[in-house]
Amino acid sequence: MVKETTYYDILGVKPNANNDDLKKAYRKLALKYHPDKNPNEGERFKQISQAYEVLSNPDKRRIYDQGGEQALKEGGGGGSGFSSPMDIFDMFFGGGFSGGRRRGRERKGKDVIHQLSVTLDELYKGAVRKLALQKNVICDKCEGRGGKKGAVQTCPTCRGSGMAVQIQQLAPGMIQQIQSVCPTCRGQREIIDAKDRCKVCQGRKTVRDRKILEVHVDKGMTDGQKIVFSGEGDQEPELDPGDLIIVLDEKEHETFKRSGNDLIVRMNIELVEALCGFQKSLRTLDDRDIVVTVMPGEVTKHGDVKCVMNEGMPMYKNPFEKGLLILQFLVNFPSQIPPEAVPALENCLPPRPRVEIPELAEECTLMELDPEQESRRRRAANGPAYEEDEDHPGMNRVQCATG
Repeated sequence: MVKETTYYDILGVKPNANNDDLKKAYRKLALKYHPDKNPNEGERFKQISQAYEVLSNPDKRRIYDQGGEQALKEGGGGGSGFSSPMDIFDMFFGGGFSGGRRRGRERKGKDVIHQLSVTLDELYKGAVRKLALQKNVICDKCEGRGGKKGAVQTCPTCRGSGMAVQIQQLAPGMIQQIQSVCPTCRGQREIIDAKDRCKVCQGRKTVRDRKILEVHVDKGMTDGQKIVFSGEGDQEPELDPGDLIIVLDEKEHETFKRSGNDLIVRMNIELVEALCGFQKSLRTLDDRDIVVTVMPGEVTKHGDVKCVMNEGMPMYKNPFEKGLLILQFLVNFPSQIPPEAVPALENCLPPRPRVEIPELAEECTLMELDPEQESRRRRAANGPAYEEDEDHPGMNRVQCATG
């Protein structure tokens, strides 16, 4: 039960999201709204970073859940200050868009990050994907000068700083300095006369180029894992090229759910199978059929969890070793049983317990109950102040164990 859900809504996750859910949500949104990709989404990028910083920290998350954003501002969990959104991004990706800027002193250009969607089958069997990318390369025509030799001049407006400073007088004896990007050179610190600019790159020193790369997805790789192509990032004059970083994004599978090196699958069985045993076949991710057998007389209860050794995900860089295949059995109970079949069925089952009914007991009628509909009815009756857990009290939902 949380006081407010703003940070959860920003990341698009539920209040009961675990760390893996938070990481995956942040990764997708941070790549989508990074200022280098969406210059007009700086505020959105900042909100995403702040939400992730709070919810990924157990102490801050606990304070936020109990008291909301106001509790954080009042000093709980380290105060109201937030880290730089770029620092969080760099820490998460180990470099990235802004990492190239920070490492400029090392004479290396910006890294390029690209998200690649992969299926669970590809992560299981391995795959080679061809990826067409656009990147900046040094202009061959002007060799990265932007124009004729000697055409590049230091910007006279900002004197090569890339920033312009304006001074405003607020009151007698009070002035204010306002710093902004130089309007003449647009922060580039140098200018080239229009007549001297390179006709190919228009003075930008680089041009866009299309390149096709082969990305090798190895067996056992994980969601969010990075594949680095050194020197395949954007090129800039007088700098070594940055890296191209491929971030894997695992798609959901309709049958299997991954948990580390284990695979989880829910298997529906009929009541007769639960009581009398059964055989079921299951198609694996490498297109083999395996048979699951429960012998007659062995009862399978609704929600029982069992496993098959060495049929889970291959381990990265050790693909001959695999995790567990975890099966959770869900019993399909019949909605009705013919009355005439009840005596024969009772003879096969353990006897029902004897129940003494008090003499003055009153007869009542059982009716179907929809937990979600009942929850909505209670909220409407009690107003916005009424809160309850996501799961309806007394209605335990079956969750698949992860071993």
